[in-house]
Amino acid sequence: MVSIPPKTTNTDFVPASPMSQKLSRVLNHKSITIGGGILIVMILMAILAPFIAPHDPFSQNLTKRFLDPVWYPKGTWEHPLGTDSFGRDYLSRMIFGARASLLIGFSAMLISGLIGTTLGVLAGYFGGRVDMVITFIITTRLAIPVILVALVVVALAGNSLSIVIWVLGFLIWDRFAVVMRSATQQIRALDYVTAAQAIGCSTLRIIFSEILPNITNALIVIATLEVAHAILLEAALSFLGLGVQPPTPSWGLMVSEGKGMMFFKAWVIAIPGIALFLLVLSINLLGDGIRDVTAPENRN
Repeated sequence: MVSIPPKTTNTDFVPASPMSQKLSRVLNHKSITIGGGILIVMILMAILAPFIAPHDPFSQNLTKRFLDPVWYPKGTWEHPLGTDSFGRDYLSRMIFGARASLLIGFSAMLISGLIGTTLGVLAGYFGGRVDMVITFIITTRLAIPVILVALVVVALAGNSLSIVIWVLGFLIWDRFAVVMRSATQQIRALDYVTAAQAIGCSTLRIIFSEILPNITNALIVIATLEVAHAILLEAALSFLGLGVQPPTPSWGLMVSEGKGMMFFKAWVIAIPGIALFLLVLSINLLGDGIRDVTAPENRN
């Protein structure tokens, strides 16, 4: 007698949800994980600065001027990154200095992004005389050297943190405008925009529901570039003495304060310089990774 094996039930394969697929793609992207990880650490460092800084960043002790970092033979763990020319703890000032760079970078990007995106979308969508006028404005702005104008304006109007943010925000919008104009022109010629116009959709609805969602990935790339650009400009202004003013900690200001000792205590400019490099690198890596993930060919 032949025995019949029992029937096995095949379980149906359940595909991963679109959200889990996107999350997996984000977590598996090296640029996002590396850049995002470094940026998150720096943001948390800036937010939690009062709780994690080992010393008061403004406290001076002239008997402890230019103490070496811990990796030097005379370094101590009391001041792991040493002290500056006023005996202030360098690690504490580095932690608090992240606040100025991040605040200025992201705030200036938001201001410039609003201005540049508005002008670029209007020029690309309407064309004609509107495009001519906005193109003239963009060309005029491109003819103006950013750093020189920033130096003049800050020198005349003052060099408080808010003035530096507004000056940079009003000076670095041109890249947003150029890229958004080109991207809008390409999107405007597509069929779904024409269909929306044919059924009587308003201009605002077409711009916000058809144009802007399809230029988001280009907007993200420009936004990350401009955050990094604003951070470097703030560091340059602080280095020249027209940015964040002492005793407020700023990485650019710390480089400026240590330039006189660069041949004797090289770490006083190397440490804030490396921090600026890592911050700018992390922002660019994150933006590049987000562009890859949000590109139209990678969407489900």
